[in-house]
Amino acid sequence: MQIQENASLKPYNTFGISAKAKAFISVTDIGMLQQALANSAYPKKFILGGGSNMLLKNDVDALVIHIALKGIKTVKETDEAIWLEVAGGENWHEFVMHCVEQGYGGLENMALIPGNVGTAPVQNIGAYGVELKDHFYSCTAVHRTTLEQKTFSREACRFGYRDSVFKNELKDQYVITAVIFRLDKTNHTLHTGYGAIQEVLAEKQINNPTIKDIAQAVIDIRSSKLPNPDELGNSGSFFKNPVISIKQFEKLQQEHPKVPFYTVSETEIKIPAGWLIEQAGFKGKRFGDAGVHKNQALVLVNYGDASGNEIWDLALQIQKEVHQQFGIEIQPEVNIIE
Repeated sequence: MQIQENASLKPYNTFGISAKAKAFISVTDIGMLQQALANSAYPKKFILGGGSNMLLKNDVDALVIHIALKGIKTVKETDEAIWLEVAGGENWHEFVMHCVEQGYGGLENMALIPGNVGTAPVQNIGAYGVELKDHFYSCTAVHRTTLEQKTFSREACRFGYRDSVFKNELKDQYVITAVIFRLDKTNHTLHTGYGAIQEVLAEKQINNPTIKDIAQAVIDIRSSKLPNPDELGNSGSFFKNPVISIKQFEKLQQEHPKVPFYTVSETEIKIPAGWLIEQAGFKGKRFGDAGVHKNQALVLVNYGDASGNEIWDLALQIQKEVHQQFGIEIQPEVNIIE
């Protein structure tokens, strides 16, 4: 196995943080992964996927195992649906576009989300009214200490809003190596009512959109709001949209009549965290090389050489100000690596 010592992680995290790994290996098959996990020379292990949903505050004193498993294969197919098994190291957006090109519907609203397929279930990623769980069938994972492989059903994953069993009871216990998705070949259910999708389609004079039209609309919207990590270090949405009680929402609406919101249930309302951050005065603000993006307040950015701690200090400042002004706690969507 090719293990690099004192390796730079800058190319492997979308924030572009100049952190280093004590040791680093890229694994391309299950056997390599099991071997790396069993390596007793490095008691501490750190699993790295696409590096898009994390903030490295310091160097990583561990063997960093980069998941580079590749492959997409059909495991079942009917006239109406197809089940695709996708390796954990596949790029999420490239996989979504593969589905769109093949006419497989369901994931098009999640185009251009950064990261890899293997880490997507951990976060139950989602965008524009669709979540991963909506088309998730099962996933296969390797236990970090026993090295045994296990399959998790949709129910076993206990998906919630940006949440799953892998962030809770099973945190840091498994490495997801493959995910099976059930996608529609016919009678596509189109989700156009969330965000600006309908607006973009109207501008393009598209009255009967296809899944390709939806994907392109989402790409256009995300590209206009979100910076390309290759050009400006970021991790997409840094904070989760908070969910509050109806009672708390009514009080908020009295003080801020124009507050945007989405109804979650009869008792809960979701508030866009980006709106709260913008109202708190942080949109477009820069603090050294750490800042808040000028087009989307939900995105924290690295203008060049910000450290992970500098970006985290800014996040804490934002949390504090939002809480003071609105009485709402906003939590990071990004994983903070100490």
